[in-house]
Amino acid sequence: MKSDVAFALENAGWPALLVDSASIIRRANPAAMSLFGPAVAGEAPRLAAIWATENSSPPDQFLAQWERTAVPTVLLKFRNKAGQTASYLTSVCAFTNEGQKHLVFQLLRETTAGPGDGKPPGSEAGQAHKQKLDCALQLARTVALDFNNALTSILGHTSLVLTQMEPNHPWRGSLIEVEKSAAKAAEIANDLGTFSRQEKETRTQAAGNLNPLLQRSVEFFQQNAGPNPAAWTMQLDRKLFAAKFDEAKMQQAFMKILENSIQALHERGRITVQTRNIELAQPTQDRNVQLVAGAYVCVEISDNGSGIEPEILPRVFEPFFTTKRGPTHRGLGLAWVYGIVTNHGGGVAISSQPGVGTSVRVYLPAEKKLVRDDGITSDDLNGTQTILMVDDEDLLLTMGKTILSTYGYRVLTANGGQKALEILDQKDTPVDLVITDLVMPAMSDRELVEHIRQVAPATRIICTSGYVWPAGQESDGAYLQKPFTSHELLLKVKQALQAQPAPAD
Repeated sequence: MKSDVAFALENAGWPALLVDSASIIRRANPAAMSLFGPAVAGEAPRLAAIWATENSSPPDQFLAQWERTAVPTVLLKFRNKAGQTASYLTSVCAFTNEGQKHLVFQLLRETTAGPGDGKPPGSEAGQAHKQKLDCALQLARTVALDFNNALTSILGHTSLVLTQMEPNHPWRGSLIEVEKSAAKAAEIANDLGTFSRQEKETRTQAAGNLNPLLQRSVEFFQQNAGPNPAAWTMQLDRKLFAAKFDEAKMQQAFMKILENSIQALHERGRITVQTRNIELAQPTQDRNVQLVAGAYVCVEISDNGSGIEPEILPRVFEPFFTTKRGPTHRGLGLAWVYGIVTNHGGGVAISSQPGVGTSVRVYLPAEKKLVRDDGITSDDLNGTQTILMVDDEDLLLTMGKTILSTYGYRVLTANGGQKALEILDQKDTPVDLVITDLVMPAMSDRELVEHIRQVAPATRIICTSGYVWPAGQESDGAYLQKPFTSHELLLKVKQALQAQPAPAD
């Protein structure tokens, strides 16, 4: 079963089929494969293979009738892989791709409804409404994924060129603006992905050191300073406790806080970034934050800017509340920071005086052990190992190969899982690390990882995705969230190559 048509419902939780005008099933998502089994597999499976004879008309006749009526929701009967017949409330819609018409069948739920097959069930308005919402969420997830893929290429190439460009190059300013615009677009894609996600992220994080993350965040604003740059003071505890955190999420939170501080500054503006360990023997209150007894890492970002009025301060975490004017300010900044930190089990406290400045304190639960601050430099990011990149987006393969080869790595590429396995089977080309997209057609990331564990158990693995990692689903390798910069990619590669390989089963 093959089709070049993009299938937005590939990862839907309900069965979905892509059928052409000749009633041939061109695509079946995993939920449909699980329900119908081999009947929807192969080169050209026909809709008739799963169509129940109890329907009022055969598939070809149904398609012809649907062309005239275009009823969006009908009750149809299908045979599952066990040979059992069941009725499904089915959403049917059509679209045209390169002159060829296709129909999408979505089997919303099994029902015990009686007569009336092939007609819109009038009592299913609530279910139809839910289906529309589910479709909207699935569309949002798909758009966010494609958007993140494009932004990954833009950010990757731009950040690479900036690292190689002379500080006084006449085009450097324009490239910085491109990078800033891509970063802003990434925020929008992240918001869209978060809206479409129906459950909170519960992916387990390894304990790490927040200092390098803060240093990179500050360096971004120092490199992109305006005509009146701020004076920065960094007071980072070199024996910082270990905290578990999502690197991409926490960097976004710190960037939001730093951006607010910069916008509040006047002439001779000053920003201080401090990290410290805190051990509480009993519950403690800091402004709006109630901290239970235990160990914490505190990140405090202070400025001497305009400050916040007392009557406004209690509202700063409200979604869509902002004192800034202009279409670019959506009032989601501090609300997003609050959501990120609280999802990590921490809290955010703010104290401020008008005309004096503002201090934001982020508390994250910590382990009373130290994590060495590696202080990795650009020279440390070089390597000579062989890396295989696997992604169905050619532009991402090109971007990854450009960045990694610039830093000395030998890079191989594959646009699918099967091609990747063919490369791994070539004994004269040992691969040290595989970087693979989490969601690909034909062979999923997990299937590919299982094959790699069998044929090359010593190979390290990094999984990437524009989707938020599904709750409760862990990977057999490291994880890199799209979109990412060249530095983030190189750092993750270096960390993965230095780590011990996963044990063979």
